[in-house]
Amino acid sequence: MTRVIVVASGKGGVGKTVVTANLGVALAKFGKNVVILDADVAMANLELILGMEGKPVTLHNVLAGEAPIKDAIYEGPEGVKVIPAGISLSSLRKVKLERLEKVLEELLEETEILLIDAPAGLEKDAITALAAADEALLVTTPEIPSVSDTLKTKIVASKLGLDILGVVINRYQDNDMFLTPEEVEKILETPVLAIIPEDPEVSRASAFGEPLVTKNPKSPAANSIMKLAADLIGEKYKPKLPDKTSVIEKLISVFKRR
Repeated sequence: MTRVIVVASGKGGVGKTVVTANLGVALAKFGKNVVILDADVAMANLELILGMEGKPVTLHNVLAGEAPIKDAIYEGPEGVKVIPAGISLSSLRKVKLERLEKVLEELLEETEILLIDAPAGLEKDAITALAAADEALLVTTPEIPSVSDTLKTKIVASKLGLDILGVVINRYQDNDMFLTPEEVEKILETPVLAIIPEDPEVSRASAFGEPLVTKNPKSPAANSIMKLAADLIGEKYKPKLPDKTSVIEKLISVFKRR
């Protein structure tokens, strides 16, 4: 039976799409048949993060009735399948969100895990994405406004009958300016499944259009995402430790190349 998991957040800017993209690739690395659907038809970013922009057929075309869903599926890193939303404003005007449910029915036949990258907030497109899933993964940063908005999303998802898997704390920093994981759990009344630390490698990977879990699998954030993927499917994951090259050794290497 296909698992349909929506990755949702209460507000934009928390790194939800980065988490979704990397989680999908991580699950594919574990051998799962994964499809990532970018349901953020108005503010699509998934294709940019995965370096897959400019595809001729996108979800826009499918929801406009111009193409079948099979034509909008592309193979991404590690064999993960990706359905980009599209960034064309002209095609966005033709989109009919009510077609999404039928599109998903066609996808479920040959997919083990369908990840839906939902729009942030609680507008019609976000609720449509939530309603299409069976399980929800909430992404937040450890800040009060973000957690407060995530609570609203959790309430709506629960009312729609979704199984709330838990929350992912993204861009975590251990200092007094931010909420602790325990405080986030208490506010949301939801277990924290993963804590992804603030990591400069995330921005670097996105700038190159590559998923972090393949570009720098030894980075702290990549290890956290791989562990999250493993936990979701009941697998074990052994963190990849960074190379123990000292600063002096790196300097020596630089001078040798000159």
